[in-house]
Amino acid sequence: MTTVTQMKCACESCLCIVDLETAIKKDGKSYCSEACANGHPEGSGCGHQGCGCHN
Repeated sequence: MTTVTQMKCACESCLCIVDLETAIKKDGKSYCSEACANGHPEGSGCGHQGCGCHN
């Protein structure tokens, strides 16, 4: 059996892969950052290199 330890950030426009051990959990979903988990207040992105999510 394979245990999944990483998955794509739950934010639709985000390209980040999150480690489930360190992901920010909100409403049963895993996010790479507080910005993604909180729905990008003030249009802030996650700040990770190469990712342009902000919605």
